[in-house]
Amino acid sequence: MTKTPITVARGDGIGPEIMDATLQILEAAGAQLDIEEIEIGEAVYKRGIKNGIEDSAWDSLRRTRVFLKAPITTPQGGGFKSLNVTVRKSLGLFANVRPCVSYHPFVRTNHPKMDLVIIRENEEDLYGGIEYRQSRDVMASLKVITRPGTERIMRYAFEYARANNRKKVTCMSKDNIMKISDGLFHRVFDEIAADYPDIENEHMIIDIGTAKVANRPDLFDVIVTTNLYGDIISDVAAEVTGSVGLGGSSNIGLDFGMFEAVHGSAPDIAGKGIANPSGLILGSIMMLTHIGQGGVAAKIHNAWLKTIEYGIHTGEIYRKGISKENVGTADFTKAVIERLGQEPETLPVKFYPDVEGGLKLPPLKPAVEVKKERVGVDIGINFDGKPDELAAKVNACVNDNLKLQMISNRGTKVWPAGQPETFCADNWRLRFMRDGDSQEVKTSQVIALMDRMNKADLNFTKSVMLYNYDGQPGFTVAQGE
Repeated sequence: MTKTPITVARGDGIGPEIMDATLQILEAAGAQLDIEEIEIGEAVYKRGIKNGIEDSAWDSLRRTRVFLKAPITTPQGGGFKSLNVTVRKSLGLFANVRPCVSYHPFVRTNHPKMDLVIIRENEEDLYGGIEYRQSRDVMASLKVITRPGTERIMRYAFEYARANNRKKVTCMSKDNIMKISDGLFHRVFDEIAADYPDIENEHMIIDIGTAKVANRPDLFDVIVTTNLYGDIISDVAAEVTGSVGLGGSSNIGLDFGMFEAVHGSAPDIAGKGIANPSGLILGSIMMLTHIGQGGVAAKIHNAWLKTIEYGIHTGEIYRKGISKENVGTADFTKAVIERLGQEPETLPVKFYPDVEGGLKLPPLKPAVEVKKERVGVDIGINFDGKPDELAAKVNACVNDNLKLQMISNRGTKVWPAGQPETFCADNWRLRFMRDGDSQEVKTSQVIALMDRMNKADLNFTKSVMLYNYDGQPGFTVAQGE
């Protein structure tokens, strides 16, 4: 068999230990890999490279298009960006796939029948990291949901379900509150679900959906959700299987795959020889299926299941009366290698075909043209005072067929007829709309308004043009409006 080039990063914290374990198992099982190693993460950050990855590492990733990555540590604060997010977005890894399975009765869990897969949109949402300090007291983060990005993750979820004999796909969002962004996510799910009549579909609000994942995970088969929600519920789901340390993960693009453990770098136990390598081992199994070495993947997976079934457990899943041996990283690795070629007796035996390349998605639907009409502008402003005082100052600047329709603070309407009990910070949103049935608002009108406000010492922090699309507002009203 021709060796498949892959890129490997040993990571931070416990990363080097669990990567060593995983590579030993891959070699012992006969995986045909041509490994290129790169350095990423904490050491690179400390050299002053704020994205945690050097240009030479990108060159390796583009050559191999397969990345087996141990956990890394992202420095807090100081402008450092998460390398995980950077790699996912830079290489178009739009789908994060996290199987969450219980291994009852060998790993203690309250949910012995749990076997679900969470498919998380990987590039958009709040993980875009688009944030602003708008004033002394107010910080803001922008949530971005696109139709093409949503359609692609929905297609992937249904194609994954069909390819893996899954019966139901559940979409989770918060479109009762975020009616435009999460509303689009839900709406596209319904559109795509109609193309898969053989697969059951349902939608849940994310809060009750998360509660049900924690308490009744047997209700679910495949879950598809946005980036932030998916990050949260996949950790919840992995933990209720018995340990988040048993979670592997793949990040899939159209022609690239990154494979990793769900958990982080755990620096508190680094170097102690007690880390559980299972998450990265399971991630490597997903990698092997992706590159067409399904037979080796099954060999490793069955040996791992046999080890778990035999009761050889690392400390975080060791339980008296259930486990037989409490072992560290090295002995667990040795136990898996000793069982290569064996199959579990109670847990389901795994089989993977030698098919390379992963799922093939249908093309995106053509974009539908809409009529776009500018009808107003939102202007953010810093101001210390009362809403009526601000309105009086702003109205003195308004003309050119624009009118001040509303002032909000932290998303709640405070003028006109606001409630005196509403707490206000020092950043305000002024909504100006065209006056009556006047023509579309022109850029020159907005610039003139902002110039007059500036001369009146009303200094703005941002502006957002407001549009109708096919006659429907492309913006939401404020709370209480």
